[in-house]
Amino acid sequence: MGGAGSSLKLKGAWDDAKGKLKQQYAQLTDEDLEYAEGKSDELVGRLQQKLGKGKSEIVKLLNDL
Repeated sequence: MGGAGSSLKLKGAWDDAKGKLKQQYAQLTDEDLEYAEGKSDELVGRLQQKLGKGKSEIVKLLNDL
């Protein structure tokens, strides 16, 4: 079970989401966007570093895709 900050809801088509993120943020690589089930914290952490945003901003960004 996830803690308070892990309300990431990546539904199904992660490949589509990845494409959108790469269009929005050219600096992101496939490696940055690697997502494994249950590893959303790692993904969020990488995006925080790359984009210089806070965790809640990243989670919102991903949930809004």
